[in-house]
Amino acid sequence: MSKRLPLSRARSHVAVKLRNLPGNVRGGLWILFGSLFFAIMVVMIKIAGQRLHVTEILFFRQLTMLLLAAPVIIRYFPASLISARPGLQMIRISVAFLAMLLGFTAIIHLPLAEATTLNFAKTFFVGVLAIIFLGEVVGPRRWSAMAMGFVGVIIIAWPQEGAEPNIYTLMAVGSALAVACVMTLMRTIAQVDKPVTILSYQAIGVGALMIPPTIWYWTQPTLMDLVLVGIIGAVSSVGQLCTIQAFKAGEASAIAPLDYVRLIYALILGFLIFDEWPEPRVFVGAAIIVAAAIYTLHRERVRGQQEEAARKAKLAAGH
Repeated sequence: MSKRLPLSRARSHVAVKLRNLPGNVRGGLWILFGSLFFAIMVVMIKIAGQRLHVTEILFFRQLTMLLLAAPVIIRYFPASLISARPGLQMIRISVAFLAMLLGFTAIIHLPLAEATTLNFAKTFFVGVLAIIFLGEVVGPRRWSAMAMGFVGVIIIAWPQEGAEPNIYTLMAVGSALAVACVMTLMRTIAQVDKPVTILSYQAIGVGALMIPPTIWYWTQPTLMDLVLVGIIGAVSSVGQLCTIQAFKAGEASAIAPLDYVRLIYALILGFLIFDEWPEPRVFVGAAIIVAAAIYTLHRERVRGQQEEAARKAKLAAGH
């Protein structure tokens, strides 16, 4: 009869196995875990939203994340709060506040799969904003991919015959645009500010913006409500940590498409927990959005390889 490995030895064995995997495989596993945690987060938001106002949910989520981030913020204080672009940081957290408010409201009122799918429209909004504000040059193939992505969004968002536009669908699209704005701002801020500063402004700033509407819409939470919002904050933090580990381990262009597994998670959880099943147009739109987004990421990878080859050729020519 074989002896069972002690828990610490088993963990060490698994850690060694994981370290020996190729970087993109490890990154892919982290992405899959992170996407699962984010899918669980939106389920908890939808459940909590049946009793609490969305701003109260967001406030407790930010409070939980702030408590988790506090040791890092305090450790590097006051440097953690010193930004080279404080004005830009303020704009970022204001837009992030809007993105969360619109996105969480859409999650509460739309089927999970539909809200999750529309969130991925951020990929195409980022491309357009990068062209306008960052001066990025885009070829006809990437333009075509972005156009197809927006077609997918329109298929999902377009009201059925005789129906009025769904305000919550428009909120989901608005949230995707706001997230894209945040990501575009991050490209500039990350060049001048440290990650701990970005984390500090996000945790403190968005939480502070949540206080006034939370007071206005306050509903006395039950013990179960507090457990739910605590889980939302904790799961969100774990999901973000998994995402960070994913992009540390693997190439962004190789592992980012795996995040679309979140659609599958949302479809399964929505059906099992809320008895939701999306309309056929959602499946059609989702297929177009995912295909166009993956192609956009592929073009990003090709462009990055071409730029790296050109840089090496220039260095070689200089010698």
